[in-house]
Amino acid sequence: MKQLKDILYKVAIEFVSGTTFMDIDHLTFDSRDVTGSAVFIAIKGTQVDGHDYISKAIEGGARAILCEVVPAELVAGVTYIQVQDTQLAVAQLADNFYDHPSSKLKLVGVTGTNGKTTVASLLYQLFTNLGYEVGLLSTVKVTVGKTDYAASHTTPDSIAINRWLNLMVEQGCAYCFMEVSSHGIVQKRTSALQFQGGIFTNLSHDHLDYHKTFAEYRDAKKIFFDQLPKTAFAITNIDDKNGAIMMQNTAAKVRTYALKSMADYRASILESQFSGMLMRVNQQELWVQLIGDFNAYNLLAVYATAKELGVSDQEALVEISKLQSVSGRFQYIVVNQITAIVDYAHTPDALQNVIKTINSIRSYNETLIAVVGCGGNRDKTKRPLMAQIATAESNKVILTSDNPRFEDPYEILKEMEAGVELQNQKKVVVIEDRRQAIKAACQLAQTGDIILIAGKGHETYQEIRGVRTDFNDLLIVKEFLEQLSK
Repeated sequence: MKQLKDILYKVAIEFVSGTTFMDIDHLTFDSRDVTGSAVFIAIKGTQVDGHDYISKAIEGGARAILCEVVPAELVAGVTYIQVQDTQLAVAQLADNFYDHPSSKLKLVGVTGTNGKTTVASLLYQLFTNLGYEVGLLSTVKVTVGKTDYAASHTTPDSIAINRWLNLMVEQGCAYCFMEVSSHGIVQKRTSALQFQGGIFTNLSHDHLDYHKTFAEYRDAKKIFFDQLPKTAFAITNIDDKNGAIMMQNTAAKVRTYALKSMADYRASILESQFSGMLMRVNQQELWVQLIGDFNAYNLLAVYATAKELGVSDQEALVEISKLQSVSGRFQYIVVNQITAIVDYAHTPDALQNVIKTINSIRSYNETLIAVVGCGGNRDKTKRPLMAQIATAESNKVILTSDNPRFEDPYEILKEMEAGVELQNQKKVVVIEDRRQAIKAACQLAQTGDIILIAGKGHETYQEIRGVRTDFNDLLIVKEFLEQLSK
C-alpha cells in the first residue's frame, strides 16, 4: 500500500477533487482490472479513450481517477486528479508507486530500427555469464534473473515497466537491458526512468503507419537521447547517417562505434562462414558465433557497452566470443545438406542485410530460395520494397502471408508484387498460406541449397482476423525438410 499523496510526487497536477490521504494498492489503465484501492488512469489512446470508462472503473471500486478531463458529475468518496498529460503523469506515478526501481540498478536502453532485440539480449547473456543477476525487457521475452516471462510489446506501458524493474530489484538484479521503441518514447513510457546508458543501433524504413514521416520517426528516437542525464553514457553507430543526429542535444557522455568510420570502438570482419566469423575488435582478433555486417555492429555495440559499464577489455572479448544467436535472428539448421535460415527481418533494410550476408558466404553454385511476407495493419509503404529486395537478391522467391491481422492477405501480396521489377517476375511464386509456402520452398530445394524464411523470426504464432494460432517457422521448415529426407 502507498499513500496517494506520495505517489503523486512530481506529477504536474492542475486540479484535485477529494482527499489524497488514502491508501492505494495498484494502478491500472483497464477498468476491468480495477479492485478496491486502485487508481484508474484515463488514457486517450489511438483507438480507445479511457475517459469513457471512468464510470465503469468507479463501479469496480476505483478510489481515485487520474484524467485529463474531469467528468461533469463527480462521485462522492472518489478523488479526481486532473493533469494536462496522463501519459507523462502515469510514468511519474508508476515510478513513485514502485519506489523508483530504475535508480536501484544499472538500466541501459537500446533503440533503433534493427538490432534492438539482439543487442539487449546479447548484453543480458554477457553480464549473466559474468556472474551477475540481470534483467531483460525485450520483444522476445522479459527475463528476471533466470526466469523468463512472455513479452507483449517492444516497450511495455509505464506501469508494467516499473513493475518488472521492481521485481528485478527484489530478485537482486544489478543490471537491466531494455529495448526502447519509438512508440514507447513518444507515448512517454520511459520518461521517468533513470537510465545509466543508451545505445543507438541504426535507422531505416519502419513504423511509418504510426509516425507518418521518416523525420518524425527519427525525431522520436532522438528524444530518448535528449532526455539522458549527464551521468549517463550514449553510444551511437556513427556509420549510420543518423548516428550523429541522435547525439546533437544529449547531455550524456557520447561514445561512437563503427566498421567504416573513425570511432571510439572499431571492428572489421576478416572471415565469414555460416558457423561464425573472425573479427578484429579494437586491434584484437576473435572468433564469434554470429555472422554478417549487421551482427558485427551488434557485437561492437555490446562490446562498447560492456566497456562503458566497467568490464575489462580482455573479459569483454572473451565473453563476446561465447555469445550465441538470439532466437529467430539468423537462426539456421542443416537437414540433408539443405540450409534453412529463419530471421525476423521485417523491414527493407533488415531483409537486405540478411540476404547480403548469405550472398557473401555462399558459393553461388547453390540456389537461394527466399520466403517473404509483410504484416497487416502496419506500414504499407515498405511492402513493395521488401519484394523488390527479395527478388533482386535471391534466385527464387515465394511471397506469402506474415501476420495479416485484420487486412486481406491477398491485398497485402498485391502491394508486395507491385515492387517486383520486370526482369525478376519469373523468379516469383505467390502462395498465400505460409505453411504451404514453406513446404513449397523445401520441395524446390536441392542438395546444397539455402532457404531463407523472413519476417516472423522468434514468433510462435500467426495472427489472422484477431485470432492467434500456433506457428513456428523454424519448427515447420525442420518438419518438412526431415520429411523430404526420408
